[in-house]
Order: sequence, then structure tokens, then C-alpha cells
Amino acid sequence: MVRPIALVVLWGSAIVLQTGSAVSADAAKCSRESLQAVVDRYLAALSQGKPSLMPLAAHAAYMENRNEIPFGQGIWKTPLAVDFQRSLLDVETCQTFAEVIHANGDEPHVIGTRLKIQDHKILEMESLVAGKKDWLFNAADFLKYSSQEKWDMLPVEKQSNRQTLLDAANAYYDTFGDYSSFSRVPWGIPCVRIEGGAYTNRKNDPNPTCAVGMPKDSSVKIINRHYVIDVDMGTIVGFEDFGADKQNPDIHEFRLENGKLRYVHAIQVCTIQPNCGLPLSKKPPQ
Repeated sequence: MVRPIALVVLWGSAIVLQTGSAVSADAAKCSRESLQAVVDRYLAALSQGKPSLMPLAAHAAYMENRNEIPFGQGIWKTPLAVDFQRSLLDVETCQTFAEVIHANGDEPHVIGTRLKIQDHKILEMESLVAGKKDWLFNAADFLKYSSQEKWDMLPVEKQSNRQTLLDAANAYYDTFGDYSSFSRVPWGIPCVRIEGGAYTNRKNDPNPTCAVGMPKDSSVKIINRHYVIDVDMGTIVGFEDFGADKQNPDIHEFRLENGKLRYVHAIQVCTIQPNCGLPLSKKPPQ
């Protein structure tokens, strides 16, 4: 799932171009330890349904599914048990991303949350909260497949620099609007993709590819892209919209090893039709 773009404002001080390069010269660097400490407090607050437990800045803003709402509303109305989470940390822009899976209970969710942190406090929180009517949603399968993957810190020789990660994500997105961009994506083998819960390697092929199921005739532009990048983990997370502002908002998480795609996760909220218009009986990409 993807598309091209022009210029985007990262909900804080830094302005980011399609390349994702921060223009702000004053963006303070953060440490992995300080960023993780704030993520941990976010997760603890989420599990208790108490945003007051987080270190919020005086004018902290909360976006849920692309709409600004007060803290305490939306997903924060009730405590949410965290069955699995994965944290990614961007020390250059003081941002974090957490993949959060709540697979049990009457209302399962898969959540992607970006935090913008300043002076050890949360300045911005942006969450995409997927549920039963969203793209290929299956929280139990998302939990099953995501939790068995290995997203560890990469040795330096297997890492990609920020620009390489940005180029990979943008090429993947551009393919949805122009299939000629397909060749610019650093496809790797093995590579597996999770979309909402659908998994591209249920048959346990020893050499799976994430190129399977990529649309060849799509003309949908992916707009409003902004990114969180964790070089040490070989990851880039893109937040974006499909075709129009707030239309089917989406998150893609990309993991590169040795410069090649290894894992891709997609979370998409369907704002127009259930399952974004795809018949629920249609089989997901395999």
C-alpha cells in the first residue's frame, strides 16, 4: 500500500520533505534510553486507560485516526491490555513509534502510535487505531506473526543509513501510483508482509518475497507521508493517507537488513467502506 508526495509537516518543529530530511537546524538529539523511557510510560498509561500517567507537555496534542481529540477520548476511554508491543526510536528527530496489539476481548485492536518528544515530555501523540472493520483486520493473526519475527538491533555492517531507508519507503509507496517504481524497491528474500493480520507466507515458503500482491494497475497516490526512522533497528515507519486527506489513513513499517527488505507491516483504517471496499470473502495476498 503506497503513493507519492510533495511536502509534509512533521507534527512538531521539523519540516520534512519527500526525502524525509529534517530542515530544522535546532532539532535536538535524544538518546535511545530517554526515548524508550517515555514509550514505557505511554504503554503503562494505555494499559490503565489513564493518559495522566504520561509525561505530557503543557500543550500536548493528540491525533487519533487523523483527527485531533482530547486526551481521555477515543481509545483512551477504557484500559487496554497490551498483548504485544514493539518500539522503534528515532534519536535524530526525538520521535518514537510503538506497534501495539490488543488481541483479546470484545474489541481487539492493532495500534500504531508516534510520539514527538521534547525535553523528556510528549509534545505530540499520533495514533492509528485499527479495528474489526479495517483493512484485512485480524488482531490474533497480527499478534501471532509479528511476535515471532526478529526485529533486533542490527550490527553496523547490516544497517542502512537514513537516506537509504527513506528511498526504500518512498519507492515502495510510489509503486502504488506508478508501477515503474517497482524496480527501485530493494526487494529482499526472505521477506514477509503482514497487512492488518493477513500474512504473505502462511505456507512457510523458505524463500518468501514481499513483492507478492503488489498492485500493477493502481493509480492511487499516497500523500501526507511523514516518517519515524530507527537506523539501529534498520526500520522506517511511514504515516500517510491513500489518495486524499484523512482517506484510509495508513501506517507501513519497513525493516531492512543488509539494505534489503526483510519485514513489512501495514495497518490501515478504512474511512469510506468496511475493509476499504474489498469484499470480506476475498482472500488476502498469499
